[in-house]
Amino acid sequence: MVLSIFAAAIVLLPIALASLLFLQNIFKSKWSSDSYPPVAATIVGHILNFKRIHDFYADHHYRYKTYRLAYPTHSYVYTTDPANVEYILRTNFTNYGRGLLLKSTMDSICKVGFGIEMNSLSKSNSGSEASFARAFDTANGMVLWRYLDITWKFKRYFNIGSEAILRESIETVDDFIYKIIQSRRQEISAQNGNEKPDLLSRFIRLSEEGPEKLSDKYLRDIMLNFIIAGRDTTAVTLAWFIFLLCKNPGAEEKILQEIHDVVEENECGSLAESISMFAQGLTHRVLDKMHYLHASLSETLRLYPAVPVDAKHVDSDDTLPDGYGMKKGDLVNYVPYSMGRMEYLWGIDAKEFKPERWLENGVFQSQSPFKFTAFQAGPRICLGKEFAYLQMKIVAAVLLRFFKFEAVEGKEVTYQPSLTLHMNEDGLNVHIKCRSDNK
Repeated sequence: MVLSIFAAAIVLLPIALASLLFLQNIFKSKWSSDSYPPVAATIVGHILNFKRIHDFYADHHYRYKTYRLAYPTHSYVYTTDPANVEYILRTNFTNYGRGLLLKSTMDSICKVGFGIEMNSLSKSNSGSEASFARAFDTANGMVLWRYLDITWKFKRYFNIGSEAILRESIETVDDFIYKIIQSRRQEISAQNGNEKPDLLSRFIRLSEEGPEKLSDKYLRDIMLNFIIAGRDTTAVTLAWFIFLLCKNPGAEEKILQEIHDVVEENECGSLAESISMFAQGLTHRVLDKMHYLHASLSETLRLYPAVPVDAKHVDSDDTLPDGYGMKKGDLVNYVPYSMGRMEYLWGIDAKEFKPERWLENGVFQSQSPFKFTAFQAGPRICLGKEFAYLQMKIVAAVLLRFFKFEAVEGKEVTYQPSLTLHMNEDGLNVHIKCRSDNK
């Protein structure tokens, strides 16, 4: 009995302390200052709306371009104002530290970046590669939960609950990646300079010149960043792209017509041969002519950005262009998911899938990266932006040219709370048919 009471006290104590801190901060003068963003919600509302977290943010952005959520020890500030975004990402980016950091795209990035075969699409892939992928996705979701869980440090200390799951997932990821790094070091040592052309091998060569700077831990971080950038973002976008085309068949027909207009095809025998020949014909010159496809992918990223919210740490007190003050220790978030739905940015049809908004006389027109923030902007703009578009256009063109996708009726498609905008566990349920005319 005594032990039970003691255990309950241990669990409840940090919650009680956090609650007191929360009430204390609510009535601090800075919270009522007109120069600080208005409080739109508290941690309670945040937790209750966790499953629809990005729409929860958007609901408040319909009222405020910039607002904050009240937390026990600091504020989380959220903004859709392009002027603020430009200030955070370019004008004064040194004051805003970096935030936290599927299958076919996992294979490609691991092959190109690290020279390893993941074979994610193989049914027999149930070993360490599959365990790594599962652990990677689990850790992704658990890290986001830390934003809301005021007891996560307590859980981490005692290794319980969500923190126990996160620790196990991180250990699985680390074990897989460190084995690859160590194996590659041995291969390079045995090859006497004739290493593979992948990025990991080149980084290892550099690490031999400066081992104190390019440790195994540093190489692990590089690999994880490449995987996040090259796997999650592209795969997530393509899934939402197919989802939107199922709901907008008119846009699909326009993409198909564009493909037929710009790609020269030769008669082939089997479907596999036709796909191979078609893919070989997707050169840079040909892909550059696919303006409507490019617009459709951009429209997908506008409505369903792979990274729906991006947090930056405020290193010192500051004032945003809209006049709102930031306190050292706050987290300021610009919110691509909300920004894509704001009428003041995109017009009254902001919630509609409309690739034409990106076209002028049939030619794709870029938007300001501080308005369309899918790839960040300023000094931290995504270096792989053009490669991502290239990869997505190739995959999308091949899929649409040879296959017809029809959504399964009665299956709701939503996202799951994660650092990247993954679909829910059921994913996108579609019927896939070969195009009867092989066109």
